[in-house]
Amino acid sequence: MWDGWMDFGIAVLVGLVAATLVAVVASIALRIAGRRHRWPEVLTRTSRSPFRTLLLTIALWGAVRTAFPDELWRSILGQVLTILIIGASAWLLASLVVVVTDVALGRYRIDVPDNRVARRIRTQMLIVRRLAVAIIIIIGIGAALLTFDSVRAVGASVLASAGIASVVAGLAAQSVLANVFAGLQIVFSDALRVDDVVVAEGEWGRVGEITLSYVVLDLWDERRLVLPCTYFTTTPFENWTRRGSELMGAVEMDLDWNVSPGRMREHLHDVLETTDLWDGRASVLQVTDAVAGYVRVRILITAKDAPTLADLRTLVREAMVTWVQESMPDALPVQRVVMAEAGAAGSSAASSEPQRRTKTEPAATTEGLFTGSAEAERRASTFTNAIPIVTQDGLDAERDREPDAAR
Repeated sequence: MWDGWMDFGIAVLVGLVAATLVAVVASIALRIAGRRHRWPEVLTRTSRSPFRTLLLTIALWGAVRTAFPDELWRSILGQVLTILIIGASAWLLASLVVVVTDVALGRYRIDVPDNRVARRIRTQMLIVRRLAVAIIIIIGIGAALLTFDSVRAVGASVLASAGIASVVAGLAAQSVLANVFAGLQIVFSDALRVDDVVVAEGEWGRVGEITLSYVVLDLWDERRLVLPCTYFTTTPFENWTRRGSELMGAVEMDLDWNVSPGRMREHLHDVLETTDLWDGRASVLQVTDAVAGYVRVRILITAKDAPTLADLRTLVREAMVTWVQESMPDALPVQRVVMAEAGAAGSSAASSEPQRRTKTEPAATTEGLFTGSAEAERRASTFTNAIPIVTQDGLDAERDREPDAAR
């Protein structure tokens, strides 16, 4: 009996020594490779724990299988260690996937201008990593279950009814599968990327995370808006960084008719020249409307990205309001009300009433858009070519050309 336990102890010791030697050799090799490359450091930091765990469980499994003295406990411990080996292997494979994606993402920085390609690759890499890790976990769980004889016996009947089960599962998880496929469509169609600035549900924010089921928006006021992936495949949304981060914004002001657009344009130029928020691409001041007692002035300005544009718009708006108050107070919007006495109003209305024309007085001819001149008649003919216009003079001339017999 003691000889059996002695043999088991020697087997454990040999296994641990072998595992230690393998770990030391791997560590030395990675350290040498790390002098020229960056990936060995990432691999060591991420995969050290699962690699050592796998070596330890393999060493113990070999010792139990070869030298454990009790037959019953040998079978039980062997199955437990097999499950641990499967779990450690899945852990190691998942860490290798993380290492590969991290090394690939390290070559594409998103904290620099013109990072559209980097954001697209980063988004796709993150989705592929999540999908690969999920597949590894599912395969690991399935492999662990197959170590039990009862589960292996049930496998045949499960495979026989796989068709019906897949239909039932598909109907039950229709919304979940729709979100998964929508997430893959979003990523690989390049419609949405991590760090994109979008407007969805009336909220402005930056894409912080894209998963296989939902998208997280980091809103401008530090809130988080979580939307299903199907939202971005079925609902229109604004993507402000689809091709680049540069944007143009508008500042509109309703002012009095006494405003001077020329002087406002000069002051706008002075304001933009003193701030670093403006990128220098465009600055336009236009009068876009002048009705109902107001003059609408629109200012168009550009900035390198959405947050900078938001600050630039508020800066320009405040600067123009202050300038109008100090330099052109007459241009401030006002409401004009004309007060008149009843008698004066009645006489004014009576004097403004047009005099009636007599029957013999000819009507005044006024030139309009489609009447009153040859050019206006030609303009009107473009709308009436299909229907000939026949006047009374034309009818009289046609009647004079008819022979007497016809009459």
